[in-house]
Amino acid sequence: MAQAIRPVRKKRLALAYAVVVGFPAGALVIVLRLGGRLAGARPLVEAAAAPAQHISALHLPDLALLVAQLGVIIAVSRAAGSVAQKIGQTRVIGEILAGILLGPSFLGWLAPEFSAALFPPHSFAVLNALSQLGLVLFMFLVGLELNWKELRHQGPVAILVSHASIAAPMAMGAALAVYCYSRLAGPTVGFVGFALFMGIATSITAFPVLARILSERKLLGTHMGAMAIACAAIDDVTGWCVLAYVVAHVRAADHAASLWMTIGGLVLFVTLMIAVVRKLLGSLERAFVEQGTLSDNRKAFLLLFLLLSALTTEMLGLHLLFGAFLAGVVMPRNRALVSYVTGKFESLTVLLLLPLFFAYTGLRMNIGRVNGIGMWGVCVAITAVAIAGKIGGTSVAARLGGIGWKESLGLGALMNTRGLMELVVLNIGLDIQVISPPLFSMMIVMALVTTAMTSPLLNWFEPDASEATERESRAAT
Repeated sequence: MAQAIRPVRKKRLALAYAVVVGFPAGALVIVLRLGGRLAGARPLVEAAAAPAQHISALHLPDLALLVAQLGVIIAVSRAAGSVAQKIGQTRVIGEILAGILLGPSFLGWLAPEFSAALFPPHSFAVLNALSQLGLVLFMFLVGLELNWKELRHQGPVAILVSHASIAAPMAMGAALAVYCYSRLAGPTVGFVGFALFMGIATSITAFPVLARILSERKLLGTHMGAMAIACAAIDDVTGWCVLAYVVAHVRAADHAASLWMTIGGLVLFVTLMIAVVRKLLGSLERAFVEQGTLSDNRKAFLLLFLLLSALTTEMLGLHLLFGAFLAGVVMPRNRALVSYVTGKFESLTVLLLLPLFFAYTGLRMNIGRVNGIGMWGVCVAITAVAIAGKIGGTSVAARLGGIGWKESLGLGALMNTRGLMELVVLNIGLDIQVISPPLFSMMIVMALVTTAMTSPLLNWFEPDASEATERESRAAT
């Protein structure tokens, strides 16, 4: 009987894939072809005004000012993270809010003189450099924690659900870009680059935040938890590939030769990393298995490898973070080694460097730029598109893949988590001038709303405790 069912199931999955992935993909192609004409003439968008130059009222040398900034950022981030946990949210929600509170949206509005004294414009370059270093380490850890065995185990259903969870919001985000392009795009970006960025910004999933939510709720042993981890991992890989193309497309502007050189260089680099470097890194695993630790020289080599990988993708015309992510992906998958390397990097990254990134993002965000009913209407529309596309695409695909409706909706709620990954994408978009500062602020609001709603939705859709226990016992045996 099983022999007769398998082909039918494969055909059903193939048909489902054609519907929930192929239809949105076709709609995306149509939008990209026709959208440039429908969007109309492209007026210049007002560039972000440079912050007024103030002399720090704290009268501190640059290093002392940096130390003061670090102290305030860490204290506010930890306090906000603790408050978030007490009200049932993840710590990262509080940390993101802490960054916004320290920026012009709150502190700059409440106490402009103190804000200008604590965060004078000349200090932004140092904060940005340190926050980017934190992101390089963070993306390395994200790549390191990808579980390839889980991806293979979940199989075709995970691919179906993951690709649908990207295709649906991408198509809807690109359609919304037709309206937003002439109003909120960066000053030089073309429609295709802007529409693709809008699509990827509404379809991203925060793999690390999702994993933390599942761990806190003891859902990692459930079918929904395992499927969510697999889908989020596929989402990360697919989403970053699409984003790499968008960045290459925008940076290459109208020079097709430059774009194809970037893509060709990236393909060559990825091939070398997987086929050659991945095998060479096996020496790290062997040394760790023999000694139970890594020597200082090997740890220095690991850092050098990470930095060179990040620098390579930057030189190819992409971004440092793509190389850092790929460096983590090709690392050996020995569990003890992964835990060891994560332990060495995670504390500094989570406690110091990521809060710096949140603070720097908050300094770039000014909710005051979102003024008037029209702009807030766009903000609501972006949030609605992100939620409907992600939860709808995920849930329908999961149901067609044979998963029950309750579990499918729970999976959709989990995949709707954006968190830190969304902020990374948005900062890249602002850096390369794909989006304007007002749109940047709107999409941060969307990231906060979609991440904050995950826990409440899971209270409705999470599996029964008995199921979780049963799954955990099976995993243990």
